[in-house]
Amino acid sequence: MASRSSANFFDLASGDILDIPPTPRALPRMMTVPGIISDGYGSNDGDSDSMSSACHERKIIVANMLPLHAQRDTTAEKWFFSLDEDSLLLQLKDGFSPETEVIYVGSLKVDVEPSEQEEVTQRLLEEFKCVPTFVPRDIQENFYHGFCKQQLWPLFHYMLPMCPDHADRFDRQLWQAYVSANKLFADKVMEVVNPEDDYIWVQDYHLMVLPTFLRKRYHRVKLGFFLHSPFPSSEIYRTLPVRDEILKGLLNCDLIGFHTFDYARHFLSCCSRMLGLDYESKRGHIGLDYFGRTVYIKILPVGIHMGRLDSVLNLSSTFAKAKEVQEQFKGKKVILGVDDMDIFKGISLKLLAFEHLLQQQEDLLGKLVLVQIVNPARSSGKDVQEAKRETYLTAERINQVHGRSNYEPVMLIDRPVARFEKTAYYAVAECCIVNAVRDGMNLVPYNYIVCRQGSPGMDEAMGIETDSPRTSMLVVSEFIGCSPSLSGAIRVNPWDIEAVAEALNVAITMSNSEKELRHEKHFRYVSSHDVAYWARSFMQDLERACQHHYSKRCWGIGLGLGFRVIALSPSFRKLSIDHIVSSYRRTQRRAIFLDYDGTVVPQSSMVKAPSAEVISLLNALSNEPKNTVYIVSGRGRTSLCEWLAPCERLGIAAEHGYFIRGNKTSEWDYLDSNLEWKEIAEPVMQLYTEATDGSYIEPKESALVWHHYDADPDFGSCQAKELLDHLESVLANEPAVVKRGQHIVEVKPQGVTKGLVAAKVLSMMVDSGKPPDFVMCIGDDRSDEDMFESILSTVSSPSVTAAPDIFACTVGQKPSKAKYYLDDTADVLRLLGGLANASNPKPIDTAQFQVAFGSVI
Repeated sequence: MASRSSANFFDLASGDILDIPPTPRALPRMMTVPGIISDGYGSNDGDSDSMSSACHERKIIVANMLPLHAQRDTTAEKWFFSLDEDSLLLQLKDGFSPETEVIYVGSLKVDVEPSEQEEVTQRLLEEFKCVPTFVPRDIQENFYHGFCKQQLWPLFHYMLPMCPDHADRFDRQLWQAYVSANKLFADKVMEVVNPEDDYIWVQDYHLMVLPTFLRKRYHRVKLGFFLHSPFPSSEIYRTLPVRDEILKGLLNCDLIGFHTFDYARHFLSCCSRMLGLDYESKRGHIGLDYFGRTVYIKILPVGIHMGRLDSVLNLSSTFAKAKEVQEQFKGKKVILGVDDMDIFKGISLKLLAFEHLLQQQEDLLGKLVLVQIVNPARSSGKDVQEAKRETYLTAERINQVHGRSNYEPVMLIDRPVARFEKTAYYAVAECCIVNAVRDGMNLVPYNYIVCRQGSPGMDEAMGIETDSPRTSMLVVSEFIGCSPSLSGAIRVNPWDIEAVAEALNVAITMSNSEKELRHEKHFRYVSSHDVAYWARSFMQDLERACQHHYSKRCWGIGLGLGFRVIALSPSFRKLSIDHIVSSYRRTQRRAIFLDYDGTVVPQSSMVKAPSAEVISLLNALSNEPKNTVYIVSGRGRTSLCEWLAPCERLGIAAEHGYFIRGNKTSEWDYLDSNLEWKEIAEPVMQLYTEATDGSYIEPKESALVWHHYDADPDFGSCQAKELLDHLESVLANEPAVVKRGQHIVEVKPQGVTKGLVAAKVLSMMVDSGKPPDFVMCIGDDRSDEDMFESILSTVSSPSVTAAPDIFACTVGQKPSKAKYYLDDTADVLRLLGGLANASNPKPIDTAQFQVAFGSVI
């Protein structure tokens, strides 16, 4: 088991890690109860978290940057800080109750000298409830500008590094900086969190492995994550060399949020294809079962802060600028674009579409203007410079060809533009176009809609009657996150220049009555689904996802960034060999049921025949007169008879109990059922086999099994569901049942389960006057759960006068009806070796048992 402490970073990441200077000193715990302050990290025993607050609830928001402006007065050698009112992190507080205390953990946008860091930390904590994370400059450069912006950002926007000239190839050193920075952020969270009570909400792709550090330190931490960028399809994401580490980092959260179903679907597909995880929807919530924990998926686009936008909309400077812009473009229709300068915003494609519109509709010359506001680039690099160069050349060409002495079709504003100025342009524009080729959310359309709704002051400034109908028109790319929520917008493929030009033409020529209807619909949605709604909804789901944290036992397994927490029933524990051997020795009538594949033979083994050691163990147990031993398997009786031929007194139940015999000389007893349904089911299965590459049919004497393990995971799962429905339909009146298992769909006779085998054997023992006083059942898959359940119900019936010692045991740590678990097949064989030695204190091949399975008694 991995160490429970996350203090040693080298336990969590491989390779040479960049040097990280120590934090000046640990922050004190936040005072949540008057007079009680807790210092230090506390301890974690793996089952409980020691720190606790008692009064009001707290939310800890973790992001790459704090919602602060920082400036240093070099003359006075003093720092000045102020809140960034436009920051989403600050605005989401509106979604929490007034009593909620919100703590922010993140970096500053400026460098602070080490000698000043402690003073700045205390000041920000006291004045702004902000906890700064000071990332050394070299790590920050490689973490943010390196791995985040040059590797993750392009990949998440579907750009692969096919050649070094256009994208940076994966660099292990940049990845190590990313992990190092995430560890620094996690350390800061650990300094202030009360893990039993606080909720932690991590924001965006900069911190995707941070949840692993927190989950390793506090197994029951209440942890949510929201991705503000796209999540790419599995074909793109799987090219990332550290794909598993990032997926496992996100899965250490309780709730993961995405803007759209597409992004969530891609994430779930990656989990399925790369980690073998399945998901299901229950009562409207999508959940992934991850080692006994349910990781929930949230789909909800972020909104805007209506109050903040209204306040800017009603500034006198906004009124003046709107009047100025209105006068500047008098007699012309304005199409507005507001984009960051990067290669994914599609600015040059937008300009080409506008140019095509002017070429096709010459009557628009002099009457139509595209105002393109270009926000400063968030990263530097040759790709940004190329995009900027192409944008300028295209705009210049359009103005030269189609411009006149007093008319420029394209107005490019490439400078920092104040919020009030953007708001003025929004208010004046007839149409807004967002033409990004890939974008996470993009709130430009939301801002435009609210600004077009206007206000009494803005109406007066622009000479609009207060009660006049409002209009707005949107042309949006189908590849941006806000597109699904704007059903009244004209959606376009930004790569199709002619179609975008036509969409712009439709937008500016549409009747006012239709524009009014579209605007009204959009405004109703945007105003009701604001940032407060988004934050409140996410936090409510996070609270629901964490409500059963203390109903299960938790412990951690896995090394490095592969760490995860196992969460299982409080009564679920590893089966002690000493404990079961003690019970075995003092009992006289024992029933033992063993699954085959995955229990006595490894599931991954290519050789399915039992080893000589397994045969020896089965013989030692079945030859003991006090024992009744059965192998209960889904395999056919021919294979089992061949493999287990040396075991004379071993009972075999084949094909989940359709065939059963007590020993090698006994006749097979089988369920007398009508199998004519196989003639109906097999052609249907054959149809799906031909249509699903990698699938095949396994015929059994009593059953048919359709396997899709080697098929495409998504397609195979989809086909399995369809096949299940199809078979249930055609076999509705037949004595057969259709069940779906792990990568299989099986059709078998009604009333055939492993549970019935166990019940039948136990009942025979009771009826013969020899009720069992020891029952052991070991299995590894879903079909064995029937045995566990059957044993418990059978031995608790009135016919059993004295309750036997029961050992229902599953192989692998996972949710189960069994009370015990063993780690793997080797553990099972060690246990059987202990029982075999207890059966015969001096077996002929004691040395072999001890060498193969260890001395266990």
